[in-house]
Amino acid sequence: MKPSSGGLAIEIVVPVFNESAILERSIRRLAEYLSQEFLHSWKITIADNASTDATGAISRKLAEEIPNVGYRRLETKGRGYALRDTWTSSEAKVLAYMDVDLSTDLAALHPLIAPLLSGHSDISIGTRLGRTSRVVRGTKREFISRSYNLLLKRTMQVQFSDAQCGFKAIRADVAHRLLPFVEDNRWFFDTELLILAERAGLRIHEIPVDWIDDPDSRVDIRQTAIDDVKGIIRVASSIMKGAIPLQAIYAELGRGPIAAPARPSFFGQVVRFGIVGAFSTLAFALLYLLFQGPFGAQQGNFLALLVTAVANTAANRRFTFRIHGPERLFTQQIQGLVVFMAAWGITSSSLLLLHAMHQDASPSNELLVLTCANVLATLLRFVLLRIWVFRVRRSEERRGARTPKLAV
Repeated sequence: MKPSSGGLAIEIVVPVFNESAILERSIRRLAEYLSQEFLHSWKITIADNASTDATGAISRKLAEEIPNVGYRRLETKGRGYALRDTWTSSEAKVLAYMDVDLSTDLAALHPLIAPLLSGHSDISIGTRLGRTSRVVRGTKREFISRSYNLLLKRTMQVQFSDAQCGFKAIRADVAHRLLPFVEDNRWFFDTELLILAERAGLRIHEIPVDWIDDPDSRVDIRQTAIDDVKGIIRVASSIMKGAIPLQAIYAELGRGPIAAPARPSFFGQVVRFGIVGAFSTLAFALLYLLFQGPFGAQQGNFLALLVTAVANTAANRRFTFRIHGPERLFTQQIQGLVVFMAAWGITSSSLLLLHAMHQDASPSNELLVLTCANVLATLLRFVLLRIWVFRVRRSEERRGARTPKLAV
């Protein structure tokens, strides 16, 4: 098919390191697919991360033989380096990348790119965790992938489902605005870019993909996991400190909410808080019985309360008080931990009092006392959440007065 006019539409970067075994076959297959199926002008760039095998020679040969195929040599390893270097120098409207093994079915390329070219979305990612995705990979990798993305959702409160699928695209103007604030240059690069994009109010489009695992993958899973956790902590810290100008990026590129729902009435908040509290109390009881045996009563109480407190704060933020978006997210999480410490003080004191009165108290008696103490702690938690953590500011009250209320 003939490419569209009006400049280069898309540049696809294929980062490689010592991939001489599969490089030529993959690049020829990708170029053939684009030539036959793609409606827009395109370019493939092989980004060589300091390879020491025949990757460089093969890449130069492909660049000479196949139209619209280019080659860039980097002397520093790291997928992030490769993408940063190529994307910042590209003249394409849309920048993309995919893994050299072509694990993702190429039929997903057009739906990946289309919402970016139309202006509907800012970033587009393939997801292996969608309900209609078809994925072939080992149980270990599946577990690690789902655990990582679950950790990311719970700690960073993000909505995208698959941070590390090697099949992504971004509008060039968005990339040029975000890349200066992305610090990682290795495997966490993707995750960091997506976190900043979502925090800045950009639209991330997801498409389910068909994906087959590469059994020859040389990624060090353990080290990558450690680096990812460090990256999450670093990014969270930077956002909390205001080191990244998210508000300025939002003002320039972000998309405003379609409609902000009104906060529930006091009665509605009580009902919703009660629902969350009921589930939290049940979860606490189950976790306490699980932790009490190996850790003891006090430690088991602390761990069970900590886990349920994190989930409770997140649920109350979204469900009880209907607070959405990144504003004050991390401040509220820290305040939620302060509320947790107050609740822990009440419950731990009740245990100390019980053991002072009955040294041989059974786990069932401990649980009964803790449940009663949790009722008092829950009342305290609601008051503190409402008047301190999730309080309505005057500016929000003025905005609410100008917008129609939604029924509770």
